Amino acid sequence: MKIHKPAICMLILLSAATSAYGQKYGNGLVDKVIALVGNEMIQLSTIEEEVQMQMMQGIITDKNLRCELLENMLVSKLMLNQARLDSLTVNEEYVELELENRLQDIKTRLGGEKATEEYFRKPVFKLKQEWRELFREQSLTRDMQSTITENIPELTPKDIEEFYTRTPKDSLPVIPAQYQLSQIVLYPPKEEAVLMVKERLLEFRERIMNGERFSTLAALYSQDPYSSRRGGELGMAAKQMYWPAFGDAAIVLKEGQVSQIVETPDGFHLIQMIEREGDMFNARHILLKPDVLTSDRVKSLNRLDSIANVIKTDSITFERAALLYSEDPPSRLNGGRMADQNTGAHLFEKDQLKTNDYNVLRNMKEGDISTAFESRDNEGREGNVIYKIIRLDKIIPSHTANLKDDYNTIRNMANNRQMQDAIENFIKEKQQTTYIRIDPLFRDCAFKREGWIK
Repeated sequence: MKIHKPAICMLILLSAATSAYGQKYGNGLVDKVIALVGNEMIQLSTIEEEVQMQMMQGIITDKNLRCELLENMLVSKLMLNQARLDSLTVNEEYVELELENRLQDIKTRLGGEKATEEYFRKPVFKLKQEWRELFREQSLTRDMQSTITENIPELTPKDIEEFYTRTPKDSLPVIPAQYQLSQIVLYPPKEEAVLMVKERLLEFRERIMNGERFSTLAALYSQDPYSSRRGGELGMAAKQMYWPAFGDAAIVLKEGQVSQIVETPDGFHLIQMIEREGDMFNARHILLKPDVLTSDRVKSLNRLDSIANVIKTDSITFERAALLYSEDPPSRLNGGRMADQNTGAHLFEKDQLKTNDYNVLRNMKEGDISTAFESRDNEGREGNVIYKIIRLDKIIPSHTANLKDDYNTIRNMANNRQMQDAIENFIKEKQQTTYIRIDPLFRDCAFKREGWIK
């Protein structure tokens, strides 16, 4: 049964909409309500501020983008309106975390609080008020979406098979070639190289204390290619954007002051404060990375080649050798088998592998064991050198997804389709039972869904 809102409630909504006309926002344009969805309003300023966010990320803007943004907001407002009717509660922890992340990201992109206020033509406290409300609404919308999809029945194997059968083959994803690998890893000794780097940085610090310019030394010697060309200057950014050790050391410096040596996963740093603004700062740094000595590199590679030869002569299995000699804990305890550190999956696509690893395995056949080569650790940073041999255990050639080889992929597709259908059914139902009004300014938008314009 449809429940019609009393006429007085509609008058209040229209009054609220009328009161918004004539208000001005940041760039001097007249603000106005461009859509009403139940008790929820969408203002022109909200669209334009989102356009500004898109422009900041290099996205070309036009009316089609504004129409797309508006439709996304209409969907969100439908869910928000229902969330309020269902008395869902806001996750305030989520709101504050998202607010802080957005603010720090924008201030970093724009170069600080003052630049942010100039860009949006509003003080930061006003932006925080608006964004806090935005994230409060987003929290309710997320919970409403979860409510819509939480009662979807679990798919049976028969459901998944039927989904696969009725899906056109040209709509199924093409799975790239996948590789299953095992490895034995050695980490190069760095004690002597670390000592040499620290001695060099202490020399630089003494020269700076005696009057040499930090920026000159950074330009000449820093191994950070992005900042060295600017004399080591990093630009205004939030403390949270850096490694904790770097941020903690920098934030306590006074302007012009130089830090002691700071170690991070990238290497060793000297830091000089340029200016600080709350929990943001602009600093210079000199980065040096310990270089593996040639003698240590040769020794590690030779040792791995010896291990590979012993395996190839069947004197020891690869799995046993990995357990005895590999210095990579996760794969060592699994017979050398490589696994994705996030998902635990044992199959890797080309783009998931380190460049050096793929360059070696692409010429191998199943069962082959490579010669020793230089690679990178899981973080992939240039200075984090490791040495390894790999065995190519299995190759699955590129193919169209099928039930036999890609059951989980098909199951996820079917499950996603179920959730999308549930959400689209919710939207269609609420379009019919919810008061929706769109300003003539946007009535010629080519929305993806019918039913917005009544």
